Amino acid sequence: MGELTYDEVKAAAERIAGRVRPVALTAVDPPSGRPGELWLALEFMQHTGSFKARGAQNFLQAHREAGTLPDTGVTIASGGNAGLACAWAARQQGVPATVFVPTTAPAVKVSKLRGYGADVRLVGSEYAEAQAACAEFAAAGGALAAHAYDHPLIAAGAGTLLEEIRDRIPGLDTVVVAVGGGGLFAGVATAAREHGIRTVAVEPENCRALNAALAAGRPVDVPVDSIAADSLGARRVSAAAVRAARPGGVRSVLVPDTEIVRARRVLWDDHRVVVEHGAATALAALNGRAGGYRPEPGEKVCVVLCGANTDPSDLVVTTPGVGPAAEGR
Repeated sequence: MGELTYDEVKAAAERIAGRVRPVALTAVDPPSGRPGELWLALEFMQHTGSFKARGAQNFLQAHREAGTLPDTGVTIASGGNAGLACAWAARQQGVPATVFVPTTAPAVKVSKLRGYGADVRLVGSEYAEAQAACAEFAAAGGALAAHAYDHPLIAAGAGTLLEEIRDRIPGLDTVVVAVGGGGLFAGVATAAREHGIRTVAVEPENCRALNAALAAGRPVDVPVDSIAADSLGARRVSAAAVRAARPGGVRSVLVPDTEIVRARRVLWDDHRVVVEHGAATALAALNGRAGGYRPEPGEKVCVVLCGANTDPSDLVVTTPGVGPAAEGR
């Protein structure tokens, strides 16, 4: 995947118009002691429960228009959300979807995949292993190989989210997004740069593919060990994400799992919003602790809550270092 362009994001916006749900936005009080204006982008209300529907719709619709969508259908490797989006979009196009997911994928995502009619293959314990099996399947059977994040059509589709946010929040200064493989980040950062908006890229401390790539000057393999690994557990970030970060206007932030859990619980306790840990990772950057992101007075910040394909029962589980949950409410 080469460098993503803003023209590709604009083309994606035209292609998927009317095929995805416009993002819902809500203003909330910033964390205690933090200045500025804080908005939440409720993208977990998107079709299939995550932003991934945008990229999947753009990918399959573009191939349909080009006459390159085979009757054998599409295949993808995914921690869950990209697979859900691919299966949903494939069903709309009337073609089969074969989805490879790690054995560690949450049961709620596997169940939903099957509900969309996907042929689900459980392979390996990490995304990389599922991806290798998916590539072998595509080569053998002729299915169109999609990608969870490392494809220009996928990233451009994700970038349409920033276009909608900017239209709805005049004078937006900063957008905060969680980063796994980098598709959402590459799309959002590309569009944000066009409009002079800062992008804050947030990763778990032990799933730091983008942060490590920026330090090394190129994508490198990293360990994957986080409570948010089911959606942010890419071993290596896309080269397009690294290129999107280099021109400036991007801040890389790492957060510990304890803060991810805390942010997810705050969303429930204060707003009755249930998201997956990957989505809460973005909000955790504003936790007020050293190493986070501190907005300037008057700064307009929008945090993207990118997905909610999760089991809410674990909101009542006590996590060491975090404290008791909301008493099983």
